[in-house]
Amino acid sequence: MIKLNPCRSTRSIYLGLACLSLALHLLLAFFCLSVLQTACVLPTSSSFRQDEEHHKPNAKTLHPKEKDSFSDATEREKKLIEAGKVIQKVKSGSKLEALFKLPLYNLPRPELQEDDWLLRVETNEHARDTGSEEGQREDAINSDSEWQSASQEEGYDKVTWTSDVETHPPWLRFHLGISRRELYNRKDPNLAQLTQYLATQRILGAVQKTGGTQLKLLMSFPNYGQALLKPMKQSRDAETDVNLFYFSDFERHNAEIAAFHLDRLLGFNRIPPVVGRLVNVTTEIREITTDHRLSRTFFTSPVGNVCFYGRCEYYCSSEHPVCGQPHALEVSLAVMLPDLTLAPRRSWRSPWRRSYSRTKLAQWEKDPAYCDTVKQTPPYIHGTRLVDLIDMAVLDFLMSNMDRHHYETFEKFGNKTFLLHLDNGRAFGRHSRDEPSILAPLQQCCRIRRSTLLRLRLLSLPGFRLSDVMRESLVQDPLAGVAPLLSEPHLSALDRRLATTLQVVQSCQHHHKDVIYNDVEGDNVDYDQQPD
Repeated sequence: MIKLNPCRSTRSIYLGLACLSLALHLLLAFFCLSVLQTACVLPTSSSFRQDEEHHKPNAKTLHPKEKDSFSDATEREKKLIEAGKVIQKVKSGSKLEALFKLPLYNLPRPELQEDDWLLRVETNEHARDTGSEEGQREDAINSDSEWQSASQEEGYDKVTWTSDVETHPPWLRFHLGISRRELYNRKDPNLAQLTQYLATQRILGAVQKTGGTQLKLLMSFPNYGQALLKPMKQSRDAETDVNLFYFSDFERHNAEIAAFHLDRLLGFNRIPPVVGRLVNVTTEIREITTDHRLSRTFFTSPVGNVCFYGRCEYYCSSEHPVCGQPHALEVSLAVMLPDLTLAPRRSWRSPWRRSYSRTKLAQWEKDPAYCDTVKQTPPYIHGTRLVDLIDMAVLDFLMSNMDRHHYETFEKFGNKTFLLHLDNGRAFGRHSRDEPSILAPLQQCCRIRRSTLLRLRLLSLPGFRLSDVMRESLVQDPLAGVAPLLSEPHLSALDRRLATTLQVVQSCQHHHKDVIYNDVEGDNVDYDQQPD
């Protein structure tokens, strides 16, 4: 029988335990080191995205209504953030501000005389001196009692207008600023106040506007302001169907807004101010309208959107409704011109009016020498009416507007005034194709204003490229926070069409001598900043 030594056995056990403990400590040390090293490594962008996706609410787990509201909210936030980035970029280096500071946009002009203004505020003293009926009535009423009585209508503010311009609402100041030369002065601070007024003031009334071929509403605001509303009928990216005739095309709300900005960039100032706005179809149209014919066309779509279609010649049916989402609707609002009883306007048929037929051509489309006939016809014989018409043709070509059948002028100024560039809803319908026939007045007459040509050349330069300043200008509109008012292909088309216009002028100068109508007196332009 073998005897075991207890001391040696105990030592062996202690030694084994010590080795095991050391091994465990080493293993623990290696583990801690690896954890610390992992913690010090920054996650990659893909890791962040995966983590975000892990913590985001899962659309599959949401209720259908919550799912829609969630996706809409995140999409709106993304668009608003992007719009904010654009605005910051604009403020840091504004091409638009630099453009409007150039001498070409600040040419000295003769001072306007009393009869160069469309409307004037008549003081009591002047009325008494002239012995007019209005003056006697003003004395009899005394202290604006007529206005106070009218302002007590439901929803209207109490007004106390006087001859002091500061007491006038923005729309009235706009009316009083219309002159023989232009609809508004670009430097007038009231222009910003007017667009803000249209974009934010509460809407008191909505009725359908009579006349025209498509749906338009007349909106009423506090202090008796009014605006013409055109609703969104198709997405900004949708192009006009190539098989559709120009007279059957939709009118677009963003086209009205973009036309106003383009007209201003060209230095014309002949389109009434237009601004975009989101309106509530239910509370700001349906519930306040007094137009029974309009109210009978409202309905709720299968997906719960509030829709209406009104009464008009084209696209006013339940198959072509205007719908909110479910209540919000994008619209354009154009300030109304003075009432025709105060400032009558004359409508002129454009010599280059299209036939509005599917089979017939207009005379100007068949006769290359058609302009010779126009030049012998009043009011194109004398004055600036012909170059005014060519200005309008250049504007229409740039925005691809084929629907210019008439134009208007204020009767007070006779033939010595500008043309009103109204009704531009069918512009910006197609960016992939240009329509050269819109430039027929320029091609056939080979005549253009010097100031117009210089601005076109300036806007073709990289530093003031038309698409860049147009993009920057449109960012100022409230609807730009929802989505760009013109898609990039439309902006690129502006540059392409501008180059085409300059080529037509160059061709005219090669074949004719008297192409430029010099409306720039003296040497007011700093030609060092203009292209050759």
